[in-house]
Amino acid sequence: MTDYFILQPAQFKLDGGAMYGIIPKPLWEKGSPADSQNRIELALRLMLIKQQNRIILIDTGIGDYHHDKFNQNFDIRSDKNPLVQCLETIGVYPADITDIILSHLHFDHIGGLGIEIGGKQTPLFPQAVLHIHKEHFAYAQNPTERDSGSFQSSTFLPLIAHYREHNLLNWIEGNQGNIFDDGSLKFISSKGHTPFMIHPYDDKFLYAADIIPTSHHIKPAWVMGYDMAPGVSVKNKQEILALALQKDLTLVFEHDPEFWGAKITQDSKERIVIKQRNEAPAENASLLKL
Repeated sequence: MTDYFILQPAQFKLDGGAMYGIIPKPLWEKGSPADSQNRIELALRLMLIKQQNRIILIDTGIGDYHHDKFNQNFDIRSDKNPLVQCLETIGVYPADITDIILSHLHFDHIGGLGIEIGGKQTPLFPQAVLHIHKEHFAYAQNPTERDSGSFQSSTFLPLIAHYREHNLLNWIEGNQGNIFDDGSLKFISSKGHTPFMIHPYDDKFLYAADIIPTSHHIKPAWVMGYDMAPGVSVKNKQEILALALQKDLTLVFEHDPEFWGAKITQDSKERIVIKQRNEAPAENASLLKL
């Protein structure tokens, strides 16, 4: 039997225009109202999967090590050690985690991988196997000037070095395939947001990460201004939506503040639409899905 949990260790805000790219504000603000600085509310949502012999964590959130100005700019709201607290609500501790899958290495996805001790980042899950796409890791060390601010390499490189030195680093390669040899968890990659971002999925759920960050981004043309190649994102999104539709998977939204996931269907014009939304917990908490 496999159990699934949704974890939300923190909330934050990003610029609404950047989150919706070329989509005019009168359209996107209906679902994502902006504050006085044009920032919209976003979740930092992770997924935990308990298999018979594994406890798998997908992404790690934004962490709690950022300086005050950074926290203010992004309006980060969390407690100290937010990921540890989330895990404890479901009776899981860092030492229990056997596998960590990182969709990509942007600061709001890898920030919870370590904890700061004496001014240095120390692995929070030192015994887990870390799964990262090999080509994305190469890109993250030499990004363009446009997206370099999304990669805090001085923080994550020492952490990844720990997993490499202890033979706990599994390189994911290619456009799609198995994360585990038994085929219980697969992935498909996308390249529009950032090269070789991965989207884990099994026979029930697909973790959409930043290719479909919220339920409002289901429409193929609704892609983020943060995306390095928006046209590629449109194609990637269409492929991922087709996969979810074909396999009847529930999409898990990493950043939607109201809905953690949704089922999709096609309307009379064969357009992908949401069939059923799944509401997020009222507060930062864990949610068991059966």
